[in-house]
Amino acid sequence: MDVRGARAAVLTLSILVPLTCLAATKEKPAEVSVPAIEIEGGRRLTFERMFTTDRDVLGKKGFWTKVVDFVAGEPDEHFLVRPYSIAVDSRGRAIVTDPGANGVHIFDLAQHKYKFVERNEKGKESMLQPQCVAVDAHDNFYVTDSETGKVFVFNADGKYQRSIGALKGGEGFFKRPTGIAIDSAAQRVYITDTLRDKIYVTDMQGQVLATIGKPGSEPGELHYPTELRIVGDELVVVDAMNFRIQIFGKDGSYRGSIGEIGDTPGAMFRPKGVSVDSENHIYVVEGASARVQIYDREGHWLYWFGGKGTGPEEFQLPSGIFIDHEDRIFVVDSFNRRIQVLHYYGVGKRAGGQP
Repeated sequence: MDVRGARAAVLTLSILVPLTCLAATKEKPAEVSVPAIEIEGGRRLTFERMFTTDRDVLGKKGFWTKVVDFVAGEPDEHFLVRPYSIAVDSRGRAIVTDPGANGVHIFDLAQHKYKFVERNEKGKESMLQPQCVAVDAHDNFYVTDSETGKVFVFNADGKYQRSIGALKGGEGFFKRPTGIAIDSAAQRVYITDTLRDKIYVTDMQGQVLATIGKPGSEPGELHYPTELRIVGDELVVVDAMNFRIQIFGKDGSYRGSIGEIGDTPGAMFRPKGVSVDSENHIYVVEGASARVQIYDREGHWLYWFGGKGTGPEEFQLPSGIFIDHEDRIFVVDSFNRRIQVLHYYGVGKRAGGQP
């Protein structure tokens, strides 16, 4: 072996030996085992996972990737700062708004990929305080921004497309847009304006077509509305300062309400996010008690899960919630800076989704 070859061999060993030692001494993370919650009627709720950084979802690194990281240093870690809302698209990607980071995290759980989306280019409108997020049938995602009074629209790859909020009424038409829901079939967007106490109905380009609700506390009136979801031909709306959930038809007709003020099980004191499972059970995140409360469509309280803490199925000021088509429940555990994922198995189903 000549001198050049010897030097190369020494250099290779100088990299690989420490790398091997590091790999050998690194502790394997302990697996979390959480008992299932058994629910009356043969239903059950199981804990699946939680994630807070890109490294929680990225795939296992290959050998040469480890070599590059050892030589050049590992890339910066992306983590949740103050997550608020979540939606899951048709690919199973969890899209999380983070006003603390002024952007949106995309966690691709199936493909083990991660992307951070922001908009702060010089000379262009910036996304400053992203609040809620919704996806359409093509996996475009729509993000409300309470600071700019607009809705930012991105395609499935995270590329900015347009904004909603300036086509009628000029800049800042929305005073504080918060909740958002998309009806792709009807080409409609529903946006709660928390400070105007109403819901705007727009077309996909942002032209206002109608409004739902008005300030007040009577049935059909709103006070500080926040998140909302479309379920069939109905809108399920968090009417936060009236301490209830209100249900409207897409045409704006009043259909009913759920809840009343209080701090006992079934009552509401600080309702935040809302979502609905395949059995039409309505899940409401209660920020004050750090619980998720579940009701049937008629408004009867069924059960709750959660509680204050830092362990699995415990929360600190939880906010958003999303339930996918397989009844996986994604809860934004805001002050714990993480997303927790549970799985609901309804009547006649067991773990694995089989009858």
